[in-house]
Amino acid sequence: MSITRDPAAAVDGPYAWMRLALSVLLSTVGGIGLWSVVVALPAVQAEFGIARGAASLPYALLMTGLATGNLLMGRLVDRVGIVPPLLIAGTSLAVGYLLASLAGGLPVFALAYFLPIGLLGSSVTFGPLMADVSHWFVRRRGVAMSICAAGNYVAGAMWPPLLQASIAAFGWRQTHLFAAILCAGVILPAAFALRRRAPTQVAHARAAASLAPLPGFLGFTPGTLQGLLCIAGVGCCVAMSMPQVHLVAYCGDLGYGAAAGAQMLSLMLALGVVSRIGSGVVADRIGGLGTLLIGSLLQMTALLLYLGFSGLTSLYVISGLFGLFQGGIVPSYAVIVREYFPPREAGLRIGAVLTATMLGMALGGSMSGALYDVTGSYRAAFANGVAWNVLNAAIAMLLVWRAGGRATAPA
Repeated sequence: MSITRDPAAAVDGPYAWMRLALSVLLSTVGGIGLWSVVVALPAVQAEFGIARGAASLPYALLMTGLATGNLLMGRLVDRVGIVPPLLIAGTSLAVGYLLASLAGGLPVFALAYFLPIGLLGSSVTFGPLMADVSHWFVRRRGVAMSICAAGNYVAGAMWPPLLQASIAAFGWRQTHLFAAILCAGVILPAAFALRRRAPTQVAHARAAASLAPLPGFLGFTPGTLQGLLCIAGVGCCVAMSMPQVHLVAYCGDLGYGAAAGAQMLSLMLALGVVSRIGSGVVADRIGGLGTLLIGSLLQMTALLLYLGFSGLTSLYVISGLFGLFQGGIVPSYAVIVREYFPPREAGLRIGAVLTATMLGMALGGSMSGALYDVTGSYRAAFANGVAWNVLNAAIAMLLVWRAGGRATAPA
C-alpha cells in the first residue's frame, strides 16, 4: 500500500503501529535475558557447588552488560538504524544461551550472561528499540514509547513461570537451549521486517509545525541537561528498587511468607504495564517533564505509605498503587530526550539515561540490603528511598520551572 511507501504517511500511520507491535514482541522475547539467570540460579548453584554470593555473579554481570549495551548499541542505532543491532542481538542471544547451556563452571556461565546475552543481546531490545519507535510517531509518541517499554514488564510477568516449569521438567541446560532457539527464531526474522529506515526529517518537521518552540535544552548546555536527567534516573530508581528487590524478603520478615511477597510483586509488575501505557497518554497531553514530575511525586507517596502501614491487606494495596505510580517514570525520560534533543542523537541519549536508571536499581538494591544489615529492619531502607525520590522530584521541578511551567516541547 502507498502508506508504507510514503514517509510522511508512515509517521503515526498503520505502518508505524505495525512496527510498534513487532517492537513489543522483540522487547518481550529479548527480555528473557533479564529473568532466565534469576530463575535458574538455584539449579545452577546446586550443580556447580558454589555459594549463593558466587551464584549471584552472573546477574551482576548481566546488569553491567545491559547498562553498557544500552549506550553502545544505542549509538549504533543512531548511525545505522535498528536492523543491524537487532541482527547482532538475535545472533548473540542464541550464542550466549548455547554457551551457557554448555558451561562447565561459573566463569563461562557468567561470561555468557555478561557479553552475548547482556551487552550485545537483551540491551538492544530496550532503549535502542524505544529510540527507533520514537522516530515513527509524533502525535502519539508518548503512548508508542510507553507501549514499547511495557514489553520489558510483559517479559517479567511471562517468562519466570515458563522458565521455572521448563527447568523443573527438562533441567536448566535444556531450558537455555530452548531460549537460544526462541531468540534466533523470533528476533532474526522480525529484524528484517523493520528494515525500512525512519523518516526522521518528516517527523521532526511535523512536530515543529504542531508545537510552539521552547528554548533548546531549557537554557542548559546539552551535557548539563543530559547529566540532570541521568542523576534523576539514578534517584528515582534507587527509590524504585526498594520494593521491587526486597518486597519478598520484607514479607518474610513480617511473617507473611515469601509466597505473599511474590504475589505482591507480581501484582506490582502487572499494574506497572497499565501504568506505562497510561503514562504515554499523559505524556502526549502534557509532555515528558510533567509526566516525570507527576510519577515522581506519586511514587514518593507510595513509599511513604510503606513506612506507615505494614498489615498484609495494606501491603497488597500499597504494592498495587506502587505499580500504578512508578511504571511510567522510566519511559518519561525517553520522551523528554525526544522532546529536547536532536532526533539523530536519540539512541545514544536514551541509552545514557536508561543506563543511569539501571545503575540506580543496582545501587538501590544493594543500599537497601546494607541498611537492613545495619538496622535489622527495612524502615531505614524505605526512608532512604524517599530521600532519593526527593532528589528526583527536585530535578523534575527544576526542569518544569525552566520550561516556564509548560510540559510540552518540540519533538
